[in-house]
Amino acid sequence: MQSQGRHPRVFSFEFFPPKTTQGEEKLRYTRQQLSQLKPAFFSVTYGAGGTTRDRTLETVLEIQHEGHAAAPHLSCIGSSRKQLTEILQQYRDSGIRHIVALRGDLPSGTLGGGDFRYASELVAFIRECTGDHFHIEVAAYPETHPQTRSARENLEHFKRKVEAGANSAITQYFYNADAYFSFVEDCEAEGIRVPIVPGVMPIANFSQLSRFSEACGAEIPRWIHMKMQGFGDDTASIRSFGLDVVTQLCDRLLTAGAPGLHFYTMNQAGLTSVIWDRLHLSS
Repeated sequence: MQSQGRHPRVFSFEFFPPKTTQGEEKLRYTRQQLSQLKPAFFSVTYGAGGTTRDRTLETVLEIQHEGHAAAPHLSCIGSSRKQLTEILQQYRDSGIRHIVALRGDLPSGTLGGGDFRYASELVAFIRECTGDHFHIEVAAYPETHPQTRSARENLEHFKRKVEAGANSAITQYFYNADAYFSFVEDCEAEGIRVPIVPGVMPIANFSQLSRFSEACGAEIPRWIHMKMQGFGDDTASIRSFGLDVVTQLCDRLLTAGAPGLHFYTMNQAGLTSVIWDRLHLSS
């Protein structure tokens, strides 16, 4: 963890672009609450195959107008060089300086396509088109990407993204701190020194979390799974236990030298704010 402790801590919050007017209002309220914590930036996701392209841009521009730094996600699967060039130019013209570059997924029911297969190719393309204009974040998978065949292959994919020009990384969420520590140690052995910020998913709804985790390959440790199952429909106990688990995880990560935290907020401020306060991050 020596490489990570040398970096300044960066705290950030992730949103998804809302689909309705009611969702837009809810997200504005959430941003109002979380902006009081003074994060380094807010990131905004990008739907499979670019399906939320316009809403992502609109949300990012609104965040910027409010005076906050914003980082749009950009995925390459299913996109052409021409399409990505246009998007990058839009972001440059809008004053965006920070991008989260991802491979992404195709919308369900569609076949392959596009000019890129891997996030490393997208990172290289962004550098080719825009030089050093953007700070580029990429994804990291401490528990390995669900589509990789081995931990070694997972590490090699990450290394290629860094070598292509990524400045830093945000991990998939996890609940096993040792998986993160082991991944960082493997990165250090490969000479990778960029900040690798842990992604944090507060626990609000266990059945929803289980679905997300199965889809993205994030492991829920058995003891957490069994405890949550034991609560049944007792949402108050699930919330209380989830806050304890995630706060303890964050505290352990920061104590060990993690260079910040990236919260997957699900467009809600409550749980993230409580964890923040418990960690005394405003003091």
